[in-house]
Amino acid sequence: MGNAVFYAACGTGFTFLMTVLGAAVVFVLKKDLAPKIERACMGFAAGVMLAASVWSLLIPAIEDADVFSGPKWLPVAVGFAGGGVFLFLTDRIVAGWFGRVGKERRFFGMKKDTTLLLAAIALHNIPQGMATGLAFLMALQGNGKKVFAAAVVLALGIGLQNLPEGSAVALPIRRDGIDKKRAFLISAGAGVLEPVCGIGIALLGGRAGSVMPWLLSFAAGAMLYVIAEELIPEATGEDNDRFGVFGVMIGFLVMMVLDVALG
Repeated sequence: MGNAVFYAACGTGFTFLMTVLGAAVVFVLKKDLAPKIERACMGFAAGVMLAASVWSLLIPAIEDADVFSGPKWLPVAVGFAGGGVFLFLTDRIVAGWFGRVGKERRFFGMKKDTTLLLAAIALHNIPQGMATGLAFLMALQGNGKKVFAAAVVLALGIGLQNLPEGSAVALPIRRDGIDKKRAFLISAGAGVLEPVCGIGIALLGGRAGSVMPWLLSFAAGAMLYVIAEELIPEATGEDNDRFGVFGVMIGFLVMMVLDVALG
């Protein structure tokens, strides 16, 4: 278990570092990214997460479902649906809070749209951290070098998409009139959930074996909800911008190449 915690800490530490680097863009840029570049970055993040949710989460969940005595599809289907419902309900809670206190109310200086964006990014860091921790835990439970390589690929992929994501959160916070240092700290702070959740899952050790299919598919469902509900619409925009579409394709391609090369 100790090794699993160490590797989970390293993997999620890397993804958190990439979020920090992305947030640090507020110290460099004097103005916002061009809208087309911003949409391309969001599309790239969506493509990476989409590939990760299939190869690094759903496929291992289906393979691990053999330990379940009932129908093999049940833990994967229930876990996947549960992940989506969890993100949906949490998103509604955040939106409901602003509905009660008023749209003009600010949350730590941030406007409603910025707060919802921060909440969505922070929430999907939970399944990303879980996924990374689970991947390394699986790799160190006797599943071989191939599974360990898949865990490394997952961490690399999530880290790659966290870089533009950190910028996509920090810049709107800065745009709301918050100073650079505070905008950086708020954006980077949202990434802390990844190592917390990743290390927490790794601490389960052998006890996670029986619930692995449920947890992996839960993380996949939560990630897919974020992709469909937020990232792809943000990437394509109202005009169905092709920059975002190509971003999705490139992100998926990068993740696929990493998976094949390292796996």
